[in-house]
Amino acid sequence: MREAVLRGENLGRYYGGSGFSVTALAGAAFEIYAGEFIAVLGPSGSGKSTLLNILGGMDRPSEGRFWYKDQEITHYSQEKLADYRRDVVGFVFQFFNLIPSLTALENVDLSASIVKNAMAPKEVLGMVGLEGRESHFPAQLSGGEQQRVAIARAIVKQPGLLLCDEPTGALDSKNSAAIIKLLIDIGQKLHCPVIVITHDLSIAKVAHRIFYMKDGRIERQEVNDRPLSPEELA
Repeated sequence: MREAVLRGENLGRYYGGSGFSVTALAGAAFEIYAGEFIAVLGPSGSGKSTLLNILGGMDRPSEGRFWYKDQEITHYSQEKLADYRRDVVGFVFQFFNLIPSLTALENVDLSASIVKNAMAPKEVLGMVGLEGRESHFPAQLSGGEQQRVAIARAIVKQPGLLLCDEPTGALDSKNSAAIIKLLIDIGQKLHCPVIVITHDLSIAKVAHRIFYMKDGRIERQEVNDRPLSPEELA
């Protein structure tokens, strides 16, 4: 039996004030395994970002329970949540958020400097296909290359979980397919789950599983028995 890396039971997140209440997430239950590539789909306001924020330790659930491996994260202190974000979770966003005054290598090295078991930044840039581009500044790199630097920055810590928020949203179809292939490969190499929230229905075609969200709920979970290769998306 596979052991779940992430597990949630009846997770809910509610916001309220005087005379109003908003349900951002309700009744979320799931198990996610090492090496899985999961696409989270749904319209704006469906709860995708709220789910990602809870998985990444950036927000707390209002109800329910959440585990990373054998550690229950639900009631972690702010200090322990910060440790969880730093040591366990790699984040990749739509906009690359690189420091423009630092080279590709320096951007990755900055992330490596705050964790205990970082890989060599130059080695990680090689893993993402940027050999020979280490000394280039973000403005000297294409959008696809900048996203590769952002991915290198996220994985240099050897994360136990990689969370991606619209990682191909700023890229053309060719670069999107290349980035998705890279994320799938990284999940296999690091033996960690890769969870991508997206509006791009084509990403569901390469995912191992798809979570469909609507009105703050995971409406259904679907196994993709025959995922396409990323090359077939290009």
